[in-house]
Amino acid sequence: MLTLEKFEEASEIVKKVTQETKLVYSKYFSDQTGNRVYLKPENMQITGAYKIRGAYYRISTLSREEQQKGLITASAGNHAQGVAYAAKELGVKAVVVMPVTTPLMKVNRTKSYGAEVILHGEVYDESCEYAYQLAKENGYTFIHPFDDLGVATGQGTIAMEIVKELPLVDYILVPVGGGGLATGVSSLAKMLNPNIHVIGVEPAGANCLQASLEAGEPVTLDTINTIADGTAVKRPGEKVFPYLQKNLDGVITVQDDELIVAFLDMVENHKMIVENSGLLTVAALKHLNVKNKKIVSILSGGNMDVITMSSVVQHGLIQRDRIFTVSVLLPDRPGELVRVSTVVAENQGNVIKLDHNQFVSTNRNKAVELKITMEAFGTEHKNQIVQALEEHGFKPRVIRTSL
Repeated sequence: MLTLEKFEEASEIVKKVTQETKLVYSKYFSDQTGNRVYLKPENMQITGAYKIRGAYYRISTLSREEQQKGLITASAGNHAQGVAYAAKELGVKAVVVMPVTTPLMKVNRTKSYGAEVILHGEVYDESCEYAYQLAKENGYTFIHPFDDLGVATGQGTIAMEIVKELPLVDYILVPVGGGGLATGVSSLAKMLNPNIHVIGVEPAGANCLQASLEAGEPVTLDTINTIADGTAVKRPGEKVFPYLQKNLDGVITVQDDELIVAFLDMVENHKMIVENSGLLTVAALKHLNVKNKKIVSILSGGNMDVITMSSVVQHGLIQRDRIFTVSVLLPDRPGELVRVSTVVAENQGNVIKLDHNQFVSTNRNKAVELKITMEAFGTEHKNQIVQALEEHGFKPRVIRTSL
């Protein structure tokens, strides 16, 4: 059972391995939403995510005999690092099964804490099934990433810290994958103050909790598709589901495109790197139809590899019209490229790529195609450049940008 006494015990125990993550007031998101928005930066934990809380607390409750058998878990990355770090601190063996799609940084970080890493399965659920098989074959003690009330108790210590620092908090937004974090946070928040609204946020492409709440029981999604790899789970936990039914005040789903924009917002306005799953609660702010409320968005983790980061930034700039591409048809004669570039330069566009295609028409003298990819300050500036090209007779056509 989840009890206040256990949450208090866990809050003291996790202090041994966690860093203080005080709330960060966000003027930017407060102005955007008409609320007072605070960020709980769990991306700043030593393992880069909140998962160290649940892993360490759960392992600390095991007998020494259970610990010495060796620990095993399955994880898309953050729980893996939590278990690996906790096992290292307690001097026991850890085996971690991770999906083959896990970002390299998460794999390497898990190995750096001394864990044995096995890559198996396309998604978490397949990795978990294999981990259970290995646990049975080798006698390991399995530490579930979310469907474990001990783990959920450790994760719930976040709510204790939020309420101590912001006693009159109105809303807490919490990311949802399998439901362990949401279970701990919502259960403790309701114990401390039943008036606190706790909203779960999950990716639209992996909305297993939303589907399960509608069905009244845990259901398994046929497929999942999301860039939020840390919350890419097909089915919520059986043990934690009743607590989610009881204590969550709602679920918001977020599209992947919204996470891309949220990443840019966090980098530019708070100078913070937050992984896609951790950005769910930031993207959800605009879906919350309230005003003048104190809202805390839990940033669950910041473990993102640089290749993913680069891709997200580029796509975010494209979404915000800060990078765009136009196609114009020109007669194939000297000076035409200068004419186009002069118009772009006069309107402060910055060309970053040109693609000149002489074979778009059989009559090169009549038309060749020039694709221009350029930087702009945003949608208004983009429209200004396009209009200027039109006024000079170029008939520009905005097309999909490919970087």
